Amino acid sequence: MTASELSPILERQLLLQLGDRIKRLRKAQGLGTVEVSARAKLTRNTLRSIEAGDPSPSIGAYLRVMSVLGVSGELALLAGDTMQAAPAGSAGARSRRIAPNVQVRVLPDNAGHRLQDLQSLALHEEAVQLVKTDPALLLQAQDTVERWLATGDSRSAGLWREWQTILSAGSWRKALGRTRHAQQLRQTSPLVTILPDEVRLRILKDVSALKKGVVFGSSITGAQDDEAVKDAP
Repeated sequence: MTASELSPILERQLLLQLGDRIKRLRKAQGLGTVEVSARAKLTRNTLRSIEAGDPSPSIGAYLRVMSVLGVSGELALLAGDTMQAAPAGSAGARSRRIAPNVQVRVLPDNAGHRLQDLQSLALHEEAVQLVKTDPALLLQAQDTVERWLATGDSRSAGLWREWQTILSAGSWRKALGRTRHAQQLRQTSPLVTILPDEVRLRILKDVSALKKGVVFGSSITGAQDDEAVKDAP
């Protein structure tokens, strides 16, 4: 499957992988969060968000942390045209030499629980957007929590009471993080109950496709071949 067919889930997975890599780099260099955040002129909370693959920090914030860790040069791949075809009519496009065919395959973490958590995160991010725009869905989620507290498993009561606070205060970040506690909150969440079936099925389908791998491929060769055909006598 190509990247364009799986954009929302793919974007989330790439950010999670980038956050994991930044955290590994920091630890490998023996740097603490205080030092890195100070050198990058960011708060520690922003650094934590970046290492968690949170989409909220700006690309500039990500770049500053990468610069501190010595890997900002890799962004040249984004700024350049390595993955793009040469402009039509240019010398590169008219070249008869075989151009490299560049492909990058993105796969989720091999551990099944990581893919399951990505799925849970995607479902909850979608649900949060819905309750923000539809008060009726928020009331539905609140009613569900109250019903669970009245009739459900008492072992989950503490988490459900926390959900009451989250829903009333709109403190969604508590449930959208990558901490163990955030995962526990998502496992006892009323939000997934308000998702329309078509939204739920779309996310499940996208995650299933991501499990097989998503390919970023350049069209360099194809584009240059087309130019060569046009120029041929």
